[in-house]
Amino acid sequence: VTCIEVVEAYVERIKEVNPLINAVVKDRFEEALQEARQVDKLLSEGPGDDYLEEKFPLLGVPITVKEAFSLHGMPNTSGLVNRRNVIATSDATVVSRLKQAGAIPLGVTNCSELCMWYESSNRVYGRTNNPYDLQRIVGGSSGGEGSALAAACSVIGVGSDIGGSIRMPAFFNGVFGHKPTTGVVPNDGQFPNARGVRTSFLCTGPMCRYAEDLEPMLRVMAGPGVNKLKLNEKVSLEKIKFHCMDHDGGSIFVSPVDKEILQAQKKVVEHLEGELGVQVQRVAIHKMKYSFQIWSAMMSSKDSDGQEAQLFTDLLGDHGKPVWPLWELMKWLVGMSSHTLPAIALGLTEKLMKLNPGGNAKLVSMGKSLQEEMEALLGPDGVLLYPSHPTIAPRHHSPICMPFNFAYTAIFNVLGLPVTQCPLGLSSEGLPLGIQLVAASYNDHLTLAVARYLEEAFGGWVLPGKV
Repeated sequence: VTCIEVVEAYVERIKEVNPLINAVVKDRFEEALQEARQVDKLLSEGPGDDYLEEKFPLLGVPITVKEAFSLHGMPNTSGLVNRRNVIATSDATVVSRLKQAGAIPLGVTNCSELCMWYESSNRVYGRTNNPYDLQRIVGGSSGGEGSALAAACSVIGVGSDIGGSIRMPAFFNGVFGHKPTTGVVPNDGQFPNARGVRTSFLCTGPMCRYAEDLEPMLRVMAGPGVNKLKLNEKVSLEKIKFHCMDHDGGSIFVSPVDKEILQAQKKVVEHLEGELGVQVQRVAIHKMKYSFQIWSAMMSSKDSDGQEAQLFTDLLGDHGKPVWPLWELMKWLVGMSSHTLPAIALGLTEKLMKLNPGGNAKLVSMGKSLQEEMEALLGPDGVLLYPSHPTIAPRHHSPICMPFNFAYTAIFNVLGLPVTQCPLGLSSEGLPLGIQLVAASYNDHLTLAVARYLEEAFGGWVLPGKV
């Protein structure tokens, strides 16, 4: 097929399903079609396939990009009303690398307000819906990206993750997402970007429908940083030391893990043991019970230079007047606030966190010791199986009742470990199931290899509406 046929097919698909899911919030179809014609022209001139594959590994591949990233000529609001006129004048580093590799961006996708909530809804673009059930959430903050990929609106996509923002949408929408080892893929060119200690927690990574696309995408996005990873090493699955943990140990802040998620994880263990002949080691890591508290304390801690973490309320003001969360809550109750309720609630929580510096210091040191424990457990050849989230995609608005369930993904951001989110078919209600695959730092190649194996065993992405 020609590139123009491929891009036209995806443009038609977006036009068909986007009115239902509201995932692509601004398109660049005209430019994309023009770029597709240029690809076809290049191919007809025939500089040779080997040369093209080396120079443009993603030549003509349609992609979508989370709206929080700069994509030249596209809005870059991150769902903040007072940024609604901001248009990107350049490309984020990863976007630029993907374009240079030949990828063709179709448009930008929705996120939660300031990328800090796990329902992708804001006062600029409204709410994104799950393609498997429009009454369900898509996760956040890269929720528009997860929804667009699941609904086959693009082939691959760009997401970012500071508390699970790649992995939760990938889980709720039944696609693949990878949070790389910290510090490998550049975060430049997204809003809000991390400052201070948070630069060690924010990760930019690939999202896609097919496991085999994660690695080539990661190579392009990482650029020279890819040398830190062992992506050229051949992985022997039989030699991996598998560990399995069913839940966090029973945190009071988090829902119990859904039976169907536990069942899916059990099937993975049985499959690995039966087919690969490996012994999956059950582990109980006590400190995981405090995942939410550790993440919160580490997110608000000072960096090695003593620089304070940036306040969420300052970001909400976006260099303008500071936002007073209590006053915004009053305005919200009468329909006058330009912010979402989760953003206001996060501003209030942040104020409370500052009241207990002693308790926070203890939690930060617990986080550091958990990191050492995890690195020692996983070592050079270990992979941990862990639930992606305690519940299957919840209904719209319900996350506000269980705001801390993202702890299942967030803990790995502050530990800096690579994690691949892998779909495992659908639940009895036809909603995606999945699992997180975790390895020690710089061992991304292990989780990517296991994801490819599990895709083959469990079927991977399922077209919504097929059942």
